[in-house]
Amino acid sequence: MDKFLIDSHKLVYHPRRVADLIEAGDDWNKARAVYPIYLELSPVGACNHRCTFCAVDYIGYKAVMLDADMLAVRIPEMARLGVKSIMFAGEGEPLLHKKINEIVGMTHASGIDVAFTTNGVLLNERFVEESLGKTSWIKVSLNAGSAASYAAIHQTRERDFDRVVGNLRAASAYRREHGLATTIGVQSVLLPENAHEMVELARICRDEIGADYLVVKPYSQHLFSHTHQYESVDYQGYMKLADELEAYNTDNFQVVFRSHTMRKYGEEADARYQKCHATPFVWGYVMADGRVYGCSAYLLDDRFDYGNLNEQGFQEIWEGDKRRENFRYVRHELNIKDCRRNCRMDEINRYLDRLVNQTVPHINFI
Repeated sequence: MDKFLIDSHKLVYHPRRVADLIEAGDDWNKARAVYPIYLELSPVGACNHRCTFCAVDYIGYKAVMLDADMLAVRIPEMARLGVKSIMFAGEGEPLLHKKINEIVGMTHASGIDVAFTTNGVLLNERFVEESLGKTSWIKVSLNAGSAASYAAIHQTRERDFDRVVGNLRAASAYRREHGLATTIGVQSVLLPENAHEMVELARICRDEIGADYLVVKPYSQHLFSHTHQYESVDYQGYMKLADELEAYNTDNFQVVFRSHTMRKYGEEADARYQKCHATPFVWGYVMADGRVYGCSAYLLDDRFDYGNLNEQGFQEIWEGDKRRENFRYVRHELNIKDCRRNCRMDEINRYLDRLVNQTVPHINFI
């Protein structure tokens, strides 16, 4: 069982927002005030790793960061407008931000749920003591089961592997000692170079770290990435890993082997929905330079750029002309055959497509 619905979606638990989205249809006057439930926010553009599979290598790991004082104004505004969760991740490593604990505190105080996706190298004692208890979940990208493979894939030093494992072990111990509800997870992109180490990684996560879960997920080629090293990975030969990894499941630990998503990766585009229903509604992305985008697969594409938080308030951006133009574009011109496979909103789009187009037979026989 995937109790966190990582290989599925949770939009079904937000019926009011879904109803607003469906009711809006092509009417911008209704669509303009449908705010995102979830935002991905990149505090920092720089990164201390250069992973071989990095989707956003084309952005260039720029040494820019969001201003904490600006966020102190914008984040409470986001909460007031209906944003319910923010994941700090993005085109850089979020824990590189020198005021990240202050940002977590203001986000949590505003009533917005906090989460992190990080490489975990800077998951230090101060962060654990000040921010772990204010965070719903933290997921560390750990893409190997040995220091040598880790260094080759993350393009970093071998000692970072032991450092990340140690940081996670310390965070788990602190959580246990202080009775925190924070979920601690690990994720790994399944690659030809690390497939043979997934069982060992599961053992490390369960027995050494004390994590709640390990996610093993497929690679997804970004539209603009410089790297195309893994574009043609065929996951059919890796499906047998699911049974081996399942043996590590316990009442307190779970391996989420994303077989459903792996099968979809080889699916023809025609088998999917014909339109993106999620953009520009239920989610958004904030880059480290303050720009707000409607979809993380189109960062730096002006058609999906709604405005900049350094220059405008979130409401002005979300209800502004640039989002209105994107609303029209996505609904009437975007060809999703050109979109990233298994994008973050894929399962949500499949769900919304069934609702909008009523593709389930006999829907009134509830």
